Amino acid sequence: MEAEIIDEPGALAERMGITIAEAAPERIVGSMPVDGNTQPYGMLHGGASCVLAETLGSIGAAMYAYRLFAGRAVGVDINATHHRAAREGTVTGVATPLRLGRTVVTYEIVITDDGGKRVCTARLTCVLLRS
Repeated sequence: MEAEIIDEPGALAERMGITIAEAAPERIVGSMPVDGNTQPYGMLHGGASCVLAETLGSIGAAMYAYRLFAGRAVGVDINATHHRAAREGTVTGVATPLRLGRTVVTYEIVITDDGGKRVCTARLTCVLLRS
């Protein structure tokens, strides 16, 4: 099951060019091109950062739910702080759990640009459901 989650990050993630480099419930790393994911001013769209963050956190939460009781995870809250603009290159997100509970998990996702500068910090909370 864990391989299926990594191989199928979702149609939106695929459309946005998101790739997954590393995936385990304790750490998920993925990247996305800035090109094609910008707003009218030529900067990375804040919503695109949220899509990257939710994709990474959701993969971790789904893997954890499956490991815990063959369950699944659904997002219930996401928030993001946009620190600086990215205009080119690739952004990389690293999701790490803040809390892995039996019914709720929360991940922090830090998104950086090619120079390692923080572009966005997001937090995703998911509810775990038994299948």
